[in-house]
Amino acid sequence: MGTPELDVRHRRARVATAALFLTNGALFANLLPRYPEIKADLGLSNTAFGLAVAAFSAGALLTGPTSATLIRRYRSSVVAVTGSVLIAVFTLAAGLAPSGVTLAAALFCAGAADAVTDVAQNVHGLRLQRAYGRFIINSLHAVWSSGAVLGGLIGAGAIYLGVPRAVQLSVSGAVFSAVCLIGYRFLLRGPDHDAPASHHGGAAASRPGRTVYLVLCALVAIAIAGAVVEDAGSSWATLYLHTSLSAPAAIAAFGYVAMIGAQFVGRVLGDRMVDRWGQRAVARAGGLVIAAGMAAALAFPSVPGTIAGFAVAGFGSATLIPGAMHAADELPGLRPGTGLTVLSWLMRVGFLGSPIVVGAIADALSLRVGLLSVVVAGLAAMLLARALSPQSRTVRS
Repeated sequence: MGTPELDVRHRRARVATAALFLTNGALFANLLPRYPEIKADLGLSNTAFGLAVAAFSAGALLTGPTSATLIRRYRSSVVAVTGSVLIAVFTLAAGLAPSGVTLAAALFCAGAADAVTDVAQNVHGLRLQRAYGRFIINSLHAVWSSGAVLGGLIGAGAIYLGVPRAVQLSVSGAVFSAVCLIGYRFLLRGPDHDAPASHHGGAAASRPGRTVYLVLCALVAIAIAGAVVEDAGSSWATLYLHTSLSAPAAIAAFGYVAMIGAQFVGRVLGDRMVDRWGQRAVARAGGLVIAAGMAAALAFPSVPGTIAGFAVAGFGSATLIPGAMHAADELPGLRPGTGLTVLSWLMRVGFLGSPIVVGAIADALSLRVGLLSVVVAGLAAMLLARALSPQSRTVRS
């Protein structure tokens, strides 16, 4: 048990960390409802648009390996806050891009900043989780989802009210950057590598064997499955509803909002579900929900049914990425933070490949067929869930 002073400090740090997750979810989501508008303004094909969107993940893949070095040198709190401000700047640049090339360049830079910010805020969140001695990581990701819902609603509202992209993205970027800068003073101080040696097997632990690396690969694949679901909602839900199902632009934005909103609910409940049934069972059930829900929506297309299908997929994916991150951070024999850094970096493969694949399938066949990738991701999560813990574990403090 900590002292009252430490408990207050940890609660404040949790609020400040949650603010980082909220901002990270909201900043880029501001731009997503504007995608059909940007695509039309720039005259991009589905494939060209998919390539431009994929530049975000390409930037993330390039900078992901630098995260651990930056965090060791400057601390997770500094890196997360600085990265959040940079995301705001590059998101604004993407919204004002005059061509497909500059759109891709701005998204590339935004993705580069996001990759480092993502690792930094999760390092800080898992450090805080160890201080709490119980699971809180799903709740932090729930705050990320709520931020994404907020960002999506801001974008949809701006479209409805006729607010120019420049005004919307400038104001939201300034506000959320200020939130991070204010919250910085309440984040945990000191070095981030302060977990006890037993947490990762200790300095004297043997080198990780083949099994550890195989498990890490499976965890990466689970995270990629979650990424595919999230990318389908962020990159294609609005476009599919607007162009394929003729939904008005403001209504089409609710495909993404519904997905991320249901994901938020799943993450709010996630810590308790994992405590009761274990990560493995929750992930298997989530994969089934994703596959069944999206398959039904694609088989019987309608605006309400499609929005509901994205919502069901979002709920099913809620614990996939947080669960894979926690499990990777707990792998024995690896240095602290190594598993999380590797997983966060390689997870970006899903965000990189998904829009390219879906865009190419959409041009060759239809976007409806391309969105079957969500069903495949759900089935993959079911099959790979064995890599997760079969039952709940007490988080070491």
